[in-house]
Amino acid sequence: MVADRWDPAAFRTRVDDVLHRFVAQEAERFAAVDAALAPVAAQLESSVAHGKRLRAAFCYWGWRATGQPDSEALVRAAASMELVHAAAVVHDDLIDDSPLRHGRPTAHVALRGAVRRRPRSAAAGRSLAMLVGDLLMGLAGQLFATSGLPSAYLARARPLWAALARELIAGECLEILHTGAPPDTADSLKVIRYKTAKYTVEQPLLIGGALAGAGDRVRGGYSAYGLPLGEAFQLRDDLLGLFGSTEDTGKANADDLRGRRPTALLAETWRVADADERRQLAALLGRRGPDEDGVRAVRELMLRLRAPDRVEDMISARVEEALTALGALGLPAPASAALTALAHSVAVRAS
Repeated sequence: MVADRWDPAAFRTRVDDVLHRFVAQEAERFAAVDAALAPVAAQLESSVAHGKRLRAAFCYWGWRATGQPDSEALVRAAASMELVHAAAVVHDDLIDDSPLRHGRPTAHVALRGAVRRRPRSAAAGRSLAMLVGDLLMGLAGQLFATSGLPSAYLARARPLWAALARELIAGECLEILHTGAPPDTADSLKVIRYKTAKYTVEQPLLIGGALAGAGDRVRGGYSAYGLPLGEAFQLRDDLLGLFGSTEDTGKANADDLRGRRPTALLAETWRVADADERRQLAALLGRRGPDEDGVRAVRELMLRLRAPDRVEDMISARVEEALTALGALGLPAPASAALTALAHSVAVRAS
């Protein structure tokens, strides 16, 4: 990667090298405690095997946009954002009981194999996955602290880690609390903001900026860019979760719908539906979620009510808001170009 030219593929390779090396070392130390831990150690490595590395990229450009140079220590610090994401994914899949991620069994499903001959193997697999997620979050802090950046720089960013964890967990809790409740767009957008938007874009940018000593104006601009863009990211996920290709997303189709999760797509459908359509939708969702025929019927109702179009409009409006905030910051050309490209990659994607 040339320092002033954004090459996403080259950056992903740099982040992957850091993650795979670091997690492999930690997995080896973990497995050395007892041979029985080998499947759990393998799941640690599997948890960081894939990813777009968007969170690392936003942290990186939060630093670079202030005029700070590229460095390997920075890439290590930025890579720690991907361990936060890996932890969140393991916990999210566990909470949602999702069977697939990146086309492979999720952690709690894969870890059933380690205890398949034991009583209550499904519950034991879930417990192991929970601990994998906890360990990944701990490793995120360790990688950040040992990145090689000066301790004074790290100290500037440390308070943001508390906010990141608090808001991420608050978002997960809100999703659980609103699941199965009458759909409401404002509630759905709040879940999106705290569960995904903040830790995907805004907080990595702010952490990168804090490491670099960014001032109030720049930090305010990062939030004005990052929050709507993070919301656009999750709104796109909502659409892909029901209307995307399983081959592209690598996830089980209609998980959100079957779990009656508070997505903006479902909330917008409910908002514009008349009384008969609401009764139809409630009957299709049921207590246990719709079967395949029910999923098709919900899709048809959503399309008839143009709910996907409204979510597309929400995505477009948020990307425009983010790019307007970015333009007002007057960042150096390489940073502005990279953050513009990242905004479009967040909003326009198939997975």
